[in-house]
Amino acid sequence: MSKPLAERLRPQKLEEYLSQTHLIGENGSLKNQIKKGIIPSLILWGPPGVGKTTLANIIANETERPFFTLSAISSGVKDVREVIEKAKKQDGLFTTKNPILFIDEIHRFSKSQQDSLLGAVEKGWVTLIGATTENPSFEVIPALLSRCQVYILKEFSKEDLIQLLERAMTEDKVMASYEINIKESEALLKMSGGDARKLLNIFELIVTSEDAKKVTITNDMVEHKIQKNTVRYDKTGEQHYDIISAFIKSIRGSDPNAAVYWLARMIEGGEDVKFIARRMLILASEDIGNANPTALQVALNTFQSVRMIGYPEARIILSQCAIYLATSAKSNASYMALNYAQQLVKQTGDLSVPLDIRNAPTKLMKDLGYGKDYKYAHNYENNFTQAEFLPEEIKNTTLYEPGNNKREKALREYLKALWKGKYEY
Repeated sequence: MSKPLAERLRPQKLEEYLSQTHLIGENGSLKNQIKKGIIPSLILWGPPGVGKTTLANIIANETERPFFTLSAISSGVKDVREVIEKAKKQDGLFTTKNPILFIDEIHRFSKSQQDSLLGAVEKGWVTLIGATTENPSFEVIPALLSRCQVYILKEFSKEDLIQLLERAMTEDKVMASYEINIKESEALLKMSGGDARKLLNIFELIVTSEDAKKVTITNDMVEHKIQKNTVRYDKTGEQHYDIISAFIKSIRGSDPNAAVYWLARMIEGGEDVKFIARRMLILASEDIGNANPTALQVALNTFQSVRMIGYPEARIILSQCAIYLATSAKSNASYMALNYAQQLVKQTGDLSVPLDIRNAPTKLMKDLGYGKDYKYAHNYENNFTQAEFLPEEIKNTTLYEPGNNKREKALREYLKALWKGKYEY
Protein backbone atom coordinates (compact mmCIF):
# COMPACT_ATOMS: atom_id res chain seq x y z
CA MET A 1 0.00 0.00 0.00
CA SER A 2 1.28 3.45 -0.90
CA LYS A 3 2.31 5.69 1.98
CA PRO A 4 0.26 8.87 2.46
CA LEU A 5 1.74 12.11 1.14
CA ALA A 6 2.53 13.42 4.63
CA GLU A 7 4.65 10.33 5.29
CA ARG A 8 6.37 10.46 1.90
CA LEU A 9 7.37 14.07 2.50
CA ARG A 10 8.54 13.57 6.08
CA PRO A 11 11.99 15.23 6.39
CA GLN A 12 14.92 12.96 7.24
CA LYS A 13 17.57 15.62 7.81
CA LEU A 14 17.73 18.78 9.90
CA GLU A 15 18.16 21.03 6.83
CA GLU A 16 14.92 19.63 5.36
CA TYR A 17 12.90 20.47 8.49
CA LEU A 18 10.29 23.20 8.02
CA SER A 19 9.93 26.18 10.38
CA GLN A 20 10.65 26.09 14.17
CA THR A 21 13.69 28.31 13.57
CA HIS A 22 13.72 29.27 17.26
CA LEU A 23 14.71 25.65 17.92
CA ILE A 24 16.60 24.44 14.86
CA GLY A 25 17.52 27.70 13.08
CA GLU A 26 21.08 28.99 12.86
CA ASN A 27 21.13 29.97 16.53
CA GLY A 28 18.39 27.59 17.65
CA SER A 29 18.77 26.23 21.16
CA LEU A 30 18.11 22.63 20.09
CA LYS A 31 20.19 22.71 16.90
CA ASN A 32 23.41 23.31 18.81
CA GLN A 33 22.72 20.35 21.06
CA ILE A 34 21.93 18.11 18.08
CA LYS A 35 25.13 19.09 16.29
CA LYS A 36 27.16 18.39 19.42
CA GLY A 37 25.37 15.10 19.89
CA ILE A 38 24.53 16.00 23.48
CA ILE A 39 20.80 15.36 23.76
CA PRO A 40 19.02 15.54 27.13
CA SER A 41 15.67 13.92 27.77
CA LEU A 42 13.10 16.35 26.47
CA ILE A 43 9.41 17.05 25.91
CA LEU A 44 8.23 18.48 22.58
CA TRP A 45 5.06 20.47 23.22
CA GLY A 46 2.94 21.89 20.42
CA PRO A 47 -0.29 21.60 18.42
CA PRO A 48 -0.94 18.69 16.03
CA GLY A 49 0.96 18.50 12.77
CA VAL A 50 3.88 20.83 13.56
CA GLY A 51 6.60 18.18 13.33
CA LYS A 52 7.09 16.73 16.82
CA THR A 53 7.46 13.12 15.63
CA THR A 54 9.54 14.20 12.66
CA LEU A 55 11.91 16.16 14.87
CA ALA A 56 12.37 13.17 17.18
CA ASN A 57 13.30 10.98 14.20
CA ILE A 58 15.72 13.60 12.89
CA ILE A 59 17.41 13.88 16.29
CA ALA A 60 17.96 10.11 16.27
CA ASN A 61 19.29 10.19 12.70
CA GLU A 62 21.57 13.18 13.25
CA THR A 63 23.05 11.77 16.47
CA GLU A 64 23.20 8.19 15.12
CA ARG A 65 21.33 6.65 18.03
CA PRO A 66 19.07 3.59 18.18
CA PHE A 67 15.44 4.72 18.08
CA PHE A 68 12.57 3.08 19.96
CA THR A 69 9.02 4.34 19.83
CA LEU A 70 5.83 3.82 21.82
CA SER A 71 2.35 5.25 21.46
CA ALA A 72 0.73 6.27 24.73
CA ILE A 73 -2.65 5.26 23.29
CA SER A 74 -1.82 1.58 22.85
CA SER A 75 1.10 0.92 25.22
CA GLY A 76 0.97 -0.21 28.85
CA VAL A 77 3.56 -0.51 31.62
CA LYS A 78 4.57 -3.96 30.30
CA ASP A 79 5.32 -2.48 26.86
CA VAL A 80 7.38 0.31 28.44
CA ARG A 81 9.48 -2.18 30.41
CA GLU A 82 10.04 -4.40 27.37
CA VAL A 83 11.28 -1.47 25.30
CA ILE A 84 13.55 -0.28 28.13
CA GLU A 85 15.08 -3.76 28.35
CA LYS A 86 15.75 -3.72 24.59
CA ALA A 87 17.23 -0.24 24.90
CA LYS A 88 19.52 -1.35 27.74
CA LYS A 89 20.89 -4.13 25.53
CA GLN A 90 21.45 -1.65 22.70
CA ASP A 91 23.07 0.76 25.13
CA GLY A 92 25.79 -1.78 25.81
CA LEU A 93 26.88 -1.53 22.18
CA PHE A 94 27.54 2.20 22.48
CA THR A 95 30.04 3.97 24.72
CA THR A 96 28.66 7.50 24.59
CA LYS A 97 25.31 7.36 22.77
CA ASN A 98 22.39 5.90 24.64
CA PRO A 99 19.24 4.96 22.70
CA ILE A 100 16.32 7.35 22.22
CA LEU A 101 12.87 6.31 23.45
CA PHE A 102 10.18 8.35 21.72
CA ILE A 103 6.70 8.37 23.28
CA ASP A 104 3.95 9.94 21.21
CA GLU A 105 1.13 11.61 23.16
CA ILE A 106 2.96 11.16 26.45
CA HIS A 107 0.19 13.16 28.16
CA ARG A 108 -2.03 10.09 27.82
CA PHE A 109 0.31 7.97 29.93
CA SER A 110 -1.02 7.26 33.42
CA LYS A 111 1.05 8.04 36.52
CA SER A 112 2.14 4.39 36.82
CA GLN A 113 3.24 4.34 33.18
CA GLN A 114 5.22 7.53 33.64
CA ASP A 115 6.70 6.19 36.88
CA SER A 116 7.98 3.16 34.95
CA LEU A 117 10.13 5.50 32.85
CA LEU A 118 11.86 7.24 35.76
CA GLY A 119 14.57 4.70 36.47
CA ALA A 120 15.62 4.36 32.83
CA VAL A 121 15.80 8.12 32.35
CA GLU A 122 17.60 8.74 35.63
CA LYS A 123 20.21 6.02 35.01
CA GLY A 124 20.71 7.13 31.41
CA TRP A 125 19.63 3.85 29.84
CA VAL A 126 17.52 5.88 27.43
CA THR A 127 17.13 9.47 26.34
CA LEU A 128 13.41 10.14 26.54
CA ILE A 129 11.69 12.28 23.93
CA GLY A 130 8.00 12.81 24.64
CA ALA A 131 5.54 14.52 22.31
CA THR A 132 2.41 16.21 23.62
CA THR A 133 -0.31 18.61 22.52
CA GLU A 134 -1.13 19.34 26.18
CA ASN A 135 0.66 21.51 28.72
CA PRO A 136 3.28 19.15 30.22
CA SER A 137 3.07 21.00 33.54
CA PHE A 138 -0.36 19.43 33.99
CA GLU A 139 0.08 16.11 32.24
CA VAL A 140 3.62 14.93 33.03
CA ILE A 141 4.42 13.91 36.60
CA PRO A 142 6.82 16.33 38.36
CA ALA A 143 9.54 13.70 38.91
CA LEU A 144 9.71 12.97 35.17
CA LEU A 145 9.24 16.57 34.08
CA SER A 146 12.16 17.70 36.26
CA ARG A 147 14.43 15.34 34.32
CA CYS A 148 13.39 16.72 30.93
CA GLN A 149 13.83 19.97 29.06
CA VAL A 150 10.62 21.31 27.51
CA TYR A 151 10.72 22.71 23.96
CA ILE A 152 7.68 24.48 22.53
CA LEU A 153 6.88 24.03 18.84
CA LYS A 154 4.91 26.85 17.25
CA GLU A 155 2.02 26.67 14.78
CA PHE A 156 3.00 26.87 11.13
CA SER A 157 2.53 30.26 9.48
CA LYS A 158 0.61 30.68 6.23
CA GLU A 159 3.94 31.04 4.43
CA ASP A 160 5.19 27.76 5.93
CA LEU A 161 2.10 25.88 4.74
CA ILE A 162 2.29 27.34 1.23
CA GLN A 163 5.95 26.33 1.08
CA LEU A 164 4.94 22.82 2.13
CA LEU A 165 2.42 22.59 -0.72
CA GLU A 166 5.06 23.78 -3.19
CA ARG A 167 7.45 21.16 -1.89
CA ALA A 168 4.78 18.48 -2.34
CA MET A 169 4.21 19.49 -5.98
CA THR A 170 7.91 19.42 -6.86
CA GLU A 171 9.49 16.77 -4.62
CA ASP A 172 6.84 14.05 -4.45
CA LYS A 173 6.74 11.77 -7.48
CA VAL A 174 2.99 11.17 -7.31
CA MET A 175 2.09 14.85 -7.00
CA ALA A 176 4.67 15.82 -9.63
CA SER A 177 2.88 13.59 -12.14
CA TYR A 178 -0.08 16.00 -12.02
CA GLU A 179 -0.21 19.48 -13.48
CA ILE A 180 -1.49 21.32 -10.42
CA ASN A 181 -2.61 24.94 -10.29
CA ILE A 182 -3.51 26.21 -6.83
CA LYS A 183 -5.72 29.06 -7.93
CA GLU A 184 -7.09 29.63 -4.40
CA SER A 185 -5.51 28.31 -1.20
CA GLU A 186 -7.72 29.83 1.54
CA ALA A 187 -9.97 26.77 1.97
CA LEU A 188 -7.01 24.39 2.04
CA LEU A 189 -5.32 26.39 4.77
CA LYS A 190 -8.53 26.96 6.72
CA MET A 191 -9.49 23.28 6.79
CA SER A 192 -5.99 22.23 7.80
CA GLY A 193 -6.16 24.43 10.90
CA GLY A 194 -2.39 24.92 10.71
CA ASP A 195 -1.81 21.15 10.87
CA ALA A 196 0.75 20.26 8.19
CA ARG A 197 -0.16 16.58 8.20
CA LYS A 198 -3.84 17.39 7.73
CA LEU A 199 -3.03 19.90 4.98
CA LEU A 200 -1.10 17.29 3.00
CA ASN A 201 -3.82 14.67 3.51
CA ILE A 202 -6.46 17.09 2.18
CA PHE A 203 -4.22 18.16 -0.69
CA GLU A 204 -3.57 14.55 -1.73
CA LEU A 205 -7.28 13.71 -1.51
CA ILE A 206 -8.22 16.69 -3.69
CA VAL A 207 -5.61 15.98 -6.37
CA THR A 208 -5.92 12.19 -6.61
CA SER A 209 -9.73 12.25 -6.64
CA GLU A 210 -9.64 14.05 -9.99
CA ASP A 211 -9.88 11.94 -13.15
CA ALA A 212 -7.68 14.28 -15.17
CA LYS A 213 -3.97 14.88 -14.70
CA LYS A 214 -4.54 18.63 -14.88
CA VAL A 215 -5.98 19.93 -11.60
CA THR A 216 -7.03 23.48 -10.74
CA ILE A 217 -7.73 23.93 -7.03
CA THR A 218 -10.32 26.50 -5.89
CA ASN A 219 -11.97 27.17 -2.54
CA ASP A 220 -15.35 25.86 -3.72
CA MET A 221 -13.78 22.67 -5.03
CA VAL A 222 -11.99 21.99 -1.74
CA GLU A 223 -15.07 22.64 0.41
CA HIS A 224 -17.25 20.42 -1.79
CA LYS A 225 -14.84 17.48 -1.78
CA ILE A 226 -14.02 17.67 1.93
CA GLN A 227 -17.71 17.77 2.90
CA LYS A 228 -18.18 14.54 0.98
CA ASN A 229 -15.27 12.94 2.81
CA THR A 230 -15.88 14.16 6.36
CA VAL A 231 -14.11 12.12 9.00
CA ARG A 232 -15.38 11.54 12.53
CA TYR A 233 -13.86 13.21 15.57
CA ASP A 234 -10.22 12.21 16.00
CA LYS A 235 -8.93 12.43 19.55
CA THR A 236 -5.35 12.47 18.27
CA GLY A 237 -5.77 15.94 16.88
CA GLU A 238 -7.61 16.11 13.54
CA GLN A 239 -10.75 17.77 14.98
CA HIS A 240 -9.56 18.00 18.58
CA TYR A 241 -9.43 21.78 18.75
CA ASP A 242 -12.53 22.47 16.64
CA ILE A 243 -14.75 20.27 18.80
CA ILE A 244 -13.52 21.58 22.14
CA SER A 245 -13.92 25.11 20.79
CA ALA A 246 -17.54 24.41 19.85
CA PHE A 247 -18.12 22.88 23.30
CA ILE A 248 -16.70 25.85 25.20
CA LYS A 249 -18.48 28.41 23.02
CA SER A 250 -21.79 26.58 23.51
CA ILE A 251 -21.39 26.78 27.29
CA ARG A 252 -20.30 30.42 27.08
CA GLY A 253 -23.37 31.07 24.92
CA SER A 254 -25.66 29.47 27.56
CA ASP A 255 -26.86 26.65 25.26
CA PRO A 256 -26.99 23.38 27.27
CA ASN A 257 -28.31 21.39 24.30
CA ALA A 258 -25.32 22.25 22.12
CA ALA A 259 -22.93 21.80 25.05
CA VAL A 260 -24.15 18.25 25.66
CA TYR A 261 -24.04 17.45 21.93
CA TRP A 262 -20.39 18.49 21.58
CA LEU A 263 -19.61 16.70 24.84
CA ALA A 264 -21.13 13.52 23.35
CA ARG A 265 -18.96 13.95 20.24
CA MET A 266 -15.86 14.03 22.42
CA ILE A 267 -17.00 11.09 24.55
CA GLU A 268 -17.75 8.98 21.48
CA GLY A 269 -14.31 9.88 20.14
CA GLY A 270 -12.64 8.74 23.37
CA GLU A 271 -11.37 12.20 24.39
CA ASP A 272 -9.38 12.42 27.63
CA VAL A 273 -11.84 13.18 30.46
CA LYS A 274 -9.22 15.29 32.25
CA PHE A 275 -8.85 17.50 29.19
CA ILE A 276 -12.60 18.15 29.02
CA ALA A 277 -12.85 18.81 32.76
CA ARG A 278 -9.84 21.11 32.76
CA ARG A 279 -11.33 23.27 30.01
CA MET A 280 -14.57 23.60 32.00
CA LEU A 281 -12.50 24.57 35.05
CA ILE A 282 -10.93 27.42 33.07
CA LEU A 283 -14.32 28.48 31.68
CA ALA A 284 -15.87 28.59 35.16
CA SER A 285 -13.48 31.41 36.05
CA GLU A 286 -13.04 33.11 32.66
CA ASP A 287 -16.69 33.21 31.55
CA ILE A 288 -18.70 32.94 34.79
CA GLY A 289 -16.44 34.28 37.50
CA ASN A 290 -18.11 36.30 40.25
CA ALA A 291 -21.50 36.11 38.56
CA ASN A 292 -21.63 32.68 40.22
CA PRO A 293 -18.49 31.80 42.23
CA THR A 294 -19.94 28.35 42.99
CA ALA A 295 -19.34 27.42 39.33
CA LEU A 296 -15.59 27.25 39.95
CA GLN A 297 -16.10 24.85 42.85
CA VAL A 298 -18.46 22.68 40.77
CA ALA A 299 -15.90 22.55 37.96
CA LEU A 300 -13.09 21.75 40.40
CA ASN A 301 -15.13 18.93 41.95
CA THR A 302 -15.83 17.64 38.45
CA PHE A 303 -12.13 17.64 37.56
CA GLN A 304 -11.21 15.77 40.74
CA SER A 305 -14.08 13.30 40.33
CA VAL A 306 -13.38 12.31 36.73
CA ARG A 307 -9.71 11.77 37.56
CA MET A 308 -10.75 9.19 40.15
CA ILE A 309 -13.56 7.55 38.19
CA GLY A 310 -12.63 7.54 34.51
CA TYR A 311 -14.81 6.27 31.67
CA PRO A 312 -17.62 5.35 31.34
CA GLU A 313 -19.17 6.81 34.53
CA ALA A 314 -17.19 10.08 34.26
CA ARG A 315 -19.41 11.06 31.31
CA ILE A 316 -22.35 11.58 33.69
CA ILE A 317 -20.37 13.97 35.88
CA LEU A 318 -19.09 15.85 32.82
CA SER A 319 -22.65 16.24 31.54
CA GLN A 320 -23.92 17.55 34.87
CA CYS A 321 -21.12 20.11 35.05
CA ALA A 322 -21.52 21.21 31.41
CA ILE A 323 -25.25 21.81 31.89
CA TYR A 324 -24.66 23.66 35.18
CA LEU A 325 -22.09 25.96 33.57
CA ALA A 326 -24.20 26.52 30.46
CA THR A 327 -27.23 27.55 32.52
CA SER A 328 -25.27 29.75 34.93
CA ALA A 329 -25.14 33.56 34.83
CA LYS A 330 -22.09 34.73 32.86
CA SER A 331 -19.40 37.33 33.45
CA ASN A 332 -15.89 37.81 32.10
CA ALA A 333 -15.27 40.85 34.33
CA SER A 334 -12.45 39.22 36.34
CA TYR A 335 -10.77 38.00 33.15
CA MET A 336 -11.03 41.42 31.51
CA ALA A 337 -9.81 43.21 34.65
CA LEU A 338 -6.61 41.16 34.58
CA ASN A 339 -6.16 41.80 30.84
CA TYR A 340 -6.46 45.56 31.42
CA ALA A 341 -4.07 45.37 34.36
CA GLN A 342 -1.46 43.49 32.33
CA GLN A 343 -1.74 46.03 29.51
CA LEU A 344 -1.28 48.81 32.05
CA VAL A 345 1.82 47.10 33.48
CA LYS A 346 3.32 46.81 29.98
CA GLN A 347 2.61 50.48 29.30
CA THR A 348 3.81 51.91 32.62
CA GLY A 349 6.58 49.49 33.60
CA ASP A 350 7.69 48.76 37.16
CA LEU A 351 6.06 51.57 39.10
CA SER A 352 7.14 51.97 42.71
CA VAL A 353 5.01 50.48 45.48
CA PRO A 354 3.65 53.32 47.69
CA LEU A 355 5.73 53.60 50.86
CA ASP A 356 2.81 53.15 53.24
CA ILE A 357 1.96 49.66 51.90
CA ARG A 358 5.52 48.37 51.55
CA ASN A 359 6.77 45.51 53.69
CA ALA A 360 8.99 46.67 56.59
CA PRO A 361 10.67 43.62 58.19
CA THR A 362 13.83 45.49 59.32
CA LYS A 363 14.55 48.64 61.37
CA LEU A 364 16.32 50.24 58.40
CA MET A 365 13.26 49.85 56.23
CA LYS A 366 11.09 51.36 58.94
CA ASP A 367 13.53 54.27 59.26
CA LEU A 368 13.24 54.80 55.51
CA GLY A 369 9.47 55.14 55.84
CA TYR A 370 8.42 51.68 54.68
CA GLY A 371 4.95 50.97 56.06
CA LYS A 372 4.65 54.42 57.68
CA ASP A 373 1.09 55.78 57.95
CA TYR A 374 -0.37 52.47 56.75
CA LYS A 375 -4.04 52.29 57.72
CA TYR A 376 -4.90 48.82 59.01
CA ALA A 377 -8.44 48.29 57.71
CA HIS A 378 -9.58 46.23 60.68
CA ASN A 379 -8.96 49.14 63.03
CA TYR A 380 -11.76 51.11 61.38
CA GLU A 381 -15.52 50.88 61.32
CA ASN A 382 -16.81 48.14 59.01
CA ASN A 383 -13.17 47.04 58.54
CA PHE A 384 -12.63 49.74 55.93
CA THR A 385 -11.01 53.14 55.50
CA GLN A 386 -10.24 55.23 52.44
CA ALA A 387 -6.67 54.65 51.20
CA GLU A 388 -4.76 54.52 47.91
CA PHE A 389 -3.20 51.19 47.02
CA LEU A 390 -2.11 51.91 43.43
CA PRO A 391 1.14 53.68 42.48
CA GLU A 392 0.84 57.48 42.34
CA GLU A 393 1.15 57.57 38.55
CA ILE A 394 -1.99 55.45 37.99
CA LYS A 395 -4.08 56.21 41.07
CA ASN A 396 -7.87 56.14 40.62
CA THR A 397 -7.51 53.86 37.57
CA THR A 398 -10.52 51.57 37.08
CA LEU A 399 -9.65 48.02 36.03
CA TYR A 400 -12.52 45.93 37.40
CA GLU A 401 -15.90 46.67 35.81
CA PRO A 402 -18.58 44.47 37.47
CA GLY A 403 -20.67 42.46 35.02
CA ASN A 404 -24.34 42.96 34.26
CA ASN A 405 -25.68 40.16 36.46
CA LYS A 406 -27.47 40.00 39.80
CA ARG A 407 -24.46 39.23 41.97
CA GLU A 408 -22.05 41.68 40.35
CA LYS A 409 -24.67 44.42 40.32
CA ALA A 410 -24.70 44.02 44.08
CA LEU A 411 -20.90 44.19 44.09
CA ARG A 412 -21.07 47.39 42.05
CA GLU A 413 -23.38 49.03 44.57
CA TYR A 414 -21.25 47.79 47.47
CA LEU A 415 -18.08 49.32 46.00
CA LYS A 416 -19.83 52.60 45.18
CA ALA A 417 -21.11 52.91 48.76
CA LEU A 418 -17.77 51.90 50.26
CA TRP A 419 -15.49 54.17 48.25
CA LYS A 420 -17.88 57.17 47.91
CA GLY A 421 -16.89 58.48 44.53
CA LYS A 422 -13.90 56.34 43.57
CA TYR A 423 -15.89 53.45 42.12
CA GLU A 424 -18.65 55.37 40.33
CA TYR A 425 -18.45 53.37 37.07
